[in-house]
Amino acid sequence: MTERVRTVLILGSSALKIGEAGEFDYSGSQAIKALKEEGVRTILINPNIATIQTSEHLADEVYFLPITPEFVERVIEKEKPDGILLSFGGQTALNCGLKLHDLGILERHNLEVLGTQIETIRDTEDRDLFVKRLDEVGALAPASKAASTVDEALSIAGDLGYPVMVRIAYALGGLGSGVCRDEPALRELARKALAHTSQILVEEYLEGWKEIEYEVVRDKYDNCITVCNMENFDPLGIHTGESIVVCPSQTLTNHEYHKLREVSIRVIRHLGIVGECNIQFALDPVSDEYRIIEVNARLSRSSALASKASGYPLAFVAAKLSLGYGLFELPNQITKVTKAFFEPALDYCVVKMPRWDLKKFRNVSRRIGSGMKSVGEVMSIARTFEGAIQKAIRMLDVGALGLVCNDDLAVGEDLERELSEPTEERVFSIVKAMEEGWTVEQIHALSHIDEWFLEKIRYVVDIADRCRAAGGAVDEALMREAKVRGFSDLQIARLTGDTEDGVRDKRVAMDIRPRVNQIDTMAAEYPAQTNYLYLTYSGDAHDIEAPVDNAVLLLGSGAYRIGCSVEFDWCCVNAGNAAKELGYKTVMLNYNPETVSTDYDEFHQLVFDEITYESVREICDLIRPVGVIVSMGGQIPNNLALRLHNAGVNILGTTAESIDRAENRHKFSSMLDELDIDQPMWNELSDLKGALAFSSDVGFPVLVRPSYVLS
Repeated sequence: MTERVRTVLILGSSALKIGEAGEFDYSGSQAIKALKEEGVRTILINPNIATIQTSEHLADEVYFLPITPEFVERVIEKEKPDGILLSFGGQTALNCGLKLHDLGILERHNLEVLGTQIETIRDTEDRDLFVKRLDEVGALAPASKAASTVDEALSIAGDLGYPVMVRIAYALGGLGSGVCRDEPALRELARKALAHTSQILVEEYLEGWKEIEYEVVRDKYDNCITVCNMENFDPLGIHTGESIVVCPSQTLTNHEYHKLREVSIRVIRHLGIVGECNIQFALDPVSDEYRIIEVNARLSRSSALASKASGYPLAFVAAKLSLGYGLFELPNQITKVTKAFFEPALDYCVVKMPRWDLKKFRNVSRRIGSGMKSVGEVMSIARTFEGAIQKAIRMLDVGALGLVCNDDLAVGEDLERELSEPTEERVFSIVKAMEEGWTVEQIHALSHIDEWFLEKIRYVVDIADRCRAAGGAVDEALMREAKVRGFSDLQIARLTGDTEDGVRDKRVAMDIRPRVNQIDTMAAEYPAQTNYLYLTYSGDAHDIEAPVDNAVLLLGSGAYRIGCSVEFDWCCVNAGNAAKELGYKTVMLNYNPETVSTDYDEFHQLVFDEITYESVREICDLIRPVGVIVSMGGQIPNNLALRLHNAGVNILGTTAESIDRAENRHKFSSMLDELDIDQPMWNELSDLKGALAFSSDVGFPVLVRPSYVLS
């Protein structure tokens, strides 16, 4: 450890925004824990009041101030820190750190940048410098050139040939980027991009290539490992934050995997990263040609996903490395068995899916591409890809039951356009095309999605057809196959004409119950007990002992969305801390990889799985908690309260009947009448005709309020 470092300043990411959300609360919180373990005094600057990291029990001092050089310097003058961490607050912290350096503030106050140095950050953020550094070690980047004017961009595109990809320097979330297929499109995009920055990169567009990402960790001694690799379901051209992402990669050959791993380590060593970073590749699906798209010399949303997917505490380790430790000196905090100098092995499949709220906006384009529009994401774990993607779709809470049986979703009629120009519902368009007789080859030709993924989706469609044909006579073999491939009880009920409870009763009678498996980061290569769990229908035995004595089950908030964000994570973490202080064992059920509540050390047990009636009942049957807390995670757990209560689950705190009385508009209004409390004139309506008649009687404007919804 760097002996002279006694006080460290950490820059947060400020307000949550698209591309910069709860993942930096998670990474910053882990960094604070890591530093405090070393006896380092921590000073945090972050004006976001909803975050865990700004809670009183973490940092020694918290400044709710803007992340700008002016305010940061005033804190430096007051607190006199020895070092500063720039890589735990996203692009906001990184850009501020560069300005602090360029203005001479860091030098003036003799403030040491810990971890990855300013020169390396600039090499990865400045597109022109980045390509030159890659050339020095023979690593390939797309043919490109930097431009500072619209005319320069047009000239470069003329040399490269259309289509071209435009990328912006010093930005996150794909801001200002996009594919341009002709001169007018480039002129318009370049004009907009240069309003945000002084430099853009115009590069060749590698249409149809795969996008692959490696999470890489390096210490100051040049020890370097890849923690995991991830593969985008969607081809290049869709921002990784907009993509369905699969971990580990499913379609790479052994040669491709190790070739990209070797390039990753070579590049990260050459750049001089200290801590954690990710490197993104484009890979030609018909050869082993690759291009490096970018390196993020900081923690990112992908880093949070990789950490939760692999069970490797990336942010914690990165903070320790920034103090000067070597990987060989640090234990893996999750397993307690291996060192941090150990590449995880995964015996399961993880699927991340983004969540959008585009339907809340008028006249917004639903096309997704190289600029992020998603406001949150979910992460599902299963032993099969089909099981993981179906579970992930339900986790989005958009009304979908999985890949199939989504009649309520209005999927576009123009399937050819939906497949070639994707919206947030492209995965449902794939299913619809298959149900209408399209072949995997036809869908691949339009979407460029790898045939392996499409064949897996085809398998799910086939199982659905068999369930429909069986009706109420689904046998044990088909029931087990459907559950292994991710079908929920409700989904099977819709396909067979049964009820959800009816399917559950049949399944239980067949002894088809999920098992609780643990993520031990080693695929059971070494014995280890972890508290990081998931449900699977592919297992034969539980990895944990059950029931859990004196346990309380807390239901998390699921995916971030407009109206449901990091504030519910704060509620869950603090509720868990209070329950532990009262002597209870705490079990958290959540599936949002950006959150502190899904961190490995916040609860006695973490179940990374769906928050549904089916999963909660299965968990309650297994661990037999003294009760379930539904009031900390927002609308998703709240909506389950009455049904769980009716099934015999003990709801802690406000009763299920009282929750229903507050959420159900009719019951709430009746209660106001009983209490003789004035309220606006209202009517409970189920059709447009009645709504118009009522509105005509009371006069416009009117306010429409549904029951059991958020924001």
